[in-house]
Amino acid sequence: MYRLSVRNLQKLCRCRKFPLFSTSSKMAKSKFEYVRKFEMEDKLLSNSWIVVRIDGKGFHKFSDEHEFEKPNDLRALNLMNRCARAVMEDFNEIILAYGQSDEYSFIFRKDSQIYSRRSSKLITNISSLFASSYVFHWPIFFPDKALKYPPCFDGRAVLYPSERNIRDYVSWRQADCHINNLYNTVFWTLIQKGGKTPKEAQERLKGTLSGDKNEILFSEFGINYNKEPDQLKKGTTIIKRKEEIKMDNGESKTRTQVLELSCDIIGDQFWKENSHLLEPYRDL
Repeated sequence: MYRLSVRNLQKLCRCRKFPLFSTSSKMAKSKFEYVRKFEMEDKLLSNSWIVVRIDGKGFHKFSDEHEFEKPNDLRALNLMNRCARAVMEDFNEIILAYGQSDEYSFIFRKDSQIYSRRSSKLITNISSLFASSYVFHWPIFFPDKALKYPPCFDGRAVLYPSERNIRDYVSWRQADCHINNLYNTVFWTLIQKGGKTPKEAQERLKGTLSGDKNEILFSEFGINYNKEPDQLKKGTTIIKRKEEIKMDNGESKTRTQVLELSCDIIGDQFWKENSHLLEPYRDL
């Protein structure tokens, strides 16, 4: 069998005037390359916290099609949390994730340089990973229910320059969680226990304040809203924090853990206990 040596191959390449190895950059050169000039620069401003928020598209229909429990389906909420953990495990530069209902916010370090801070790269990678994780983990949380069609999540990237701004952002999302959950709890209680139609429940709640809604729940149905699960009232906050872990030999070692919390993040206590979140980057 004829065997072509490296030296003979090099001679062959020289005589035929083509290189032994060619790079992709050289191969990419063509008269059509000018179209790259149409791409827009979407690099996000430096020295600002990046928040990528994803929202479920058409999730009212999605939840009805898959018969989610009303007003809250813990299986669906925990599935969202599992998807958020998958994103945090893949992106080390995320310091905090906050989720409620069909949305999740991911906060990147102020000095993050991932994908050169390109907005389109961040949004598409997080949205696609979250959506694919939703499909992948669906059977774990809904073992007896087939997924009828794949979910879709839209995304956006917003910049926040100061510590106050980023704290106010997560405070806004948690306040939104409380407002929406209180309304939905009363709305569905009026329907499921009060025998109201959706239109009648909506009319009953029109113009009511939070105190009025709490009074309806307690006086008419004996429900103390304050005793509802914190996950429903406050959403889920996911962070990375060093924790003492007990080993099999009885010793303890410090390990970075991903923690799911259902706590108040509007007040100062959370930020005092987790001051590392807003400090300059340290490898966890």
